[in-house]
Amino acid sequence: MKWRKDESCQGKGLIESSVGKSPRASHGTRMMAPEALAEEYGRREWRHFPAEAAVACRSGKYYFYDNYFDLPGALLCARVVDSLTKHNGQKPFDFWKDIVAGIQYNYKMSAFKENCGIYFPEIKRDPGRYLRTCPESVKKWLQQLKNAGKILMLITSSHSDYCRLLCEYILGNDFEDLFDIVITNALKPGFFSHSPSQRPFRTLENDEEQEALPSLDKPGWYSQGNAVHLYELLKKMTGKPEPKVVYFGDSMHSDIFPARHYSNWETVLILEELSGDREGKPEESEPLEKKGKYEGPKAKALNTLSKKWGSFFIDSVSGLENTEDSLVYTWSCKRISTYSTIVIPSIEAIAELPLDYKFTRFSSNNSKTAGYYPNPPLVLSSDGMLTTK
Repeated sequence: MKWRKDESCQGKGLIESSVGKSPRASHGTRMMAPEALAEEYGRREWRHFPAEAAVACRSGKYYFYDNYFDLPGALLCARVVDSLTKHNGQKPFDFWKDIVAGIQYNYKMSAFKENCGIYFPEIKRDPGRYLRTCPESVKKWLQQLKNAGKILMLITSSHSDYCRLLCEYILGNDFEDLFDIVITNALKPGFFSHSPSQRPFRTLENDEEQEALPSLDKPGWYSQGNAVHLYELLKKMTGKPEPKVVYFGDSMHSDIFPARHYSNWETVLILEELSGDREGKPEESEPLEKKGKYEGPKAKALNTLSKKWGSFFIDSVSGLENTEDSLVYTWSCKRISTYSTIVIPSIEAIAELPLDYKFTRFSSNNSKTAGYYPNPPLVLSSDGMLTTK
């Protein structure tokens, strides 16, 4: 979802769905009528965000809400627009700088240690309200990988103190034993796209960043850094000229696209929506290899079909006069099959598979649903009905 900024877009304060070729938009929380939408955005495509764009880049024209950590910001912006519209009419809005200031105050690197803002103090006070512990099957899977001689890495854009709180609660106080390399404050996607001189690794002392390192010589816990120096360390640790890296992430913008595009790593997208449309069909939500093995109560699956915004995976495009609408893959869906090796709903979904299990991957030789495990979304089952406009 893209948030259209105020100053560069005539102060309209709109939220637009970026997943399809039939735009939908709201003014605040109120959905726009087709006529108003066509006047503001154009008939099929917003000129500031071409459908063929590989990934949503930084722009003065919009802010791209890509993951569930960020998404509440879109609702916050919408309600700000509602309030300003109610009290100020249609005057140009100028609140984006305040949103950015609020984000910077709440999530700045020192906020956790200073216990300032709204977010970190609440997480520290009651982590169990917001976090779930990792299933034992996932912990065992990580240990199996380590026992099999695999190098395990944790790469996060969170600062070291916050990362430690999360991991100790989720994985246990001994979580560091599971990982050979821990990289915090990685500032993805720049970790992949920036050169070593722009983003050197730094050591940590009491969660404070120290001097920049000219290279990465040994495993350990580091801050910032870049994929080039990391890969050189992996060569040294494995003794292989081209070690294969499989990277797991839940953000197309920060994880999957840059890891594939800049580093050519294999990528596994964790997409919670993958299980959403099978919520009422439990017999289809588990692979045969794992029937009955899932542990404990499950969180409610996300729905892949929004009454306001449509499907996450497919969209309809209005046909010409006297012709039927056609279904197309959404912008997001096409990026999934282009930059992901496979897609899974969670780590738990594969944790009890054999380590040598052969997944069917996305490729030019396979269908656009081949890489979804354990099953493609139901809405994509009628693949032959879709076009790639």
